[in-house]
Amino acid sequence: MAGNNIIVVFDFDKTIIECDSDYWVVQQMGATKLFHQLLFTIPYFNTIMRKMMKKLHKQGKSIDEIVEVLKQIPIHPRVIPAIKAAHALGCDLRIISDANMFSIETMLKHFGVREYFSEINTNPSFVDEKGTLIIEPFHNFRNSSHGCTTNTCSPNMCKGLVIERIKACDEGKNKRIIYVGDGRNDYCPSLKLKENDFAMPKKNFPLWDLICSNPLLIKAKIHEWSNGDEFEKVLLRLINSICSGDDIKSVLSSADFIKPNHQVVPVSRYRWDKDPWSSDDD
Repeated sequence: MAGNNIIVVFDFDKTIIECDSDYWVVQQMGATKLFHQLLFTIPYFNTIMRKMMKKLHKQGKSIDEIVEVLKQIPIHPRVIPAIKAAHALGCDLRIISDANMFSIETMLKHFGVREYFSEINTNPSFVDEKGTLIIEPFHNFRNSSHGCTTNTCSPNMCKGLVIERIKACDEGKNKRIIYVGDGRNDYCPSLKLKENDFAMPKKNFPLWDLICSNPLLIKAKIHEWSNGDEFEKVLLRLINSICSGDDIKSVLSSADFIKPNHQVVPVSRYRWDKDPWSSDDD
């Protein structure tokens, strides 16, 4: 098929869906006060959500209620058609997300596109015998660090390491990656992309700010997007340009990406101990 040399890697929260899925559940379950109480005592978001799920269960919230909440999560109407079109063109679709497997699979099944994704890299989760949603870290940071030094990755997940593994597995196959994301933890994987790859940062979100702080660090060609309509148009245009061989003519280099009068935000500003919901992370 035309796109069988293309791997499209998506972030999930605020990229495929319109919000942070963890916080959506917290809000819809009426548990924002409890969440912010935990935020002051627990330094890691993954650990906070693990405790949140246990406390919600103790309050009588069932897994069926969580599923129904997840099914109501907002998504732009053009995102699912874009995913289906990319898959129909032969692209290998994958997800790298700091959400959790139960939530992502629940939503993808509800949207009717779970089978379109060959791989989901996220925090493991399962429903235990008591009916509690248990969320584990993708990387067990309690035992060791994942070793990333970009200062933009969460302790429980370095998305850059996942991209390195994907590239290593596909070495010699001339696969090209399109990476679509928005948050500061999407910066590290963007740094791992090569000259023949593409980065699709969501405009005016942390990934965009970090790229703008020094666009020459990004080897991939950069195409921003702002909403679901642009998500679809830019993604399918890139896929079609790669398939037709016209991408060299039609894309911007990272040097062209410097925007006049754009506020530069240094990497050091994005610390993992910031309020998660003010940083647009996912």
